[in-house]
Amino acid sequence: MKELILIRHAKSDWTSESIKDIDRPLNERGYYDAYLLSKWFKDEMPLPDLIVSSPATRAINTAFIFCRTMNIKESDVRIIESLYESTSNEYLNAISSIENEYNRIIIFGHNPAITNLVNELNNDLTFENIPTCGIVKIGFTSKSWAEVTKSKAGKLMLNKFPKNFK
Repeated sequence: MKELILIRHAKSDWTSESIKDIDRPLNERGYYDAYLLSKWFKDEMPLPDLIVSSPATRAINTAFIFCRTMNIKESDVRIIESLYESTSNEYLNAISSIENEYNRIIIFGHNPAITNLVNELNNDLTFENIPTCGIVKIGFTSKSWAEVTKSKAGKLMLNKFPKNFK
């Protein structure tokens, strides 16, 4: 079984217009939510086999907070350039290239691609918007990641959003 965990980056800081979009950091609420949800994740979920992130600062920062909480080396995060300013199809391409030795992966990314991807890969529930730091887990009976991206028949296993903890 393959498990895909999609996490939208935590809330970012929009106070400076001079910062390029890719370089925007997390804001105070973003840090709070990332620490809160990463602690829940560590306590309630099995560790991932692989962590993947967009190259955007806000996505990497969210991924690193989860790594530190789970005692995973930040250097183990795989950065995939195509996950920034991309579509769900580019996410599918990235997923299909993941080695099949990994069964449980986390991808830290962005909307609208995350929400669209979740809706394309499961038939259980349609989401209008995956909020910042939202976590969605989809399971597949496929044995390869390439099959996962073609099947579009995932089973929604979990969705947790920051508002569930406040």
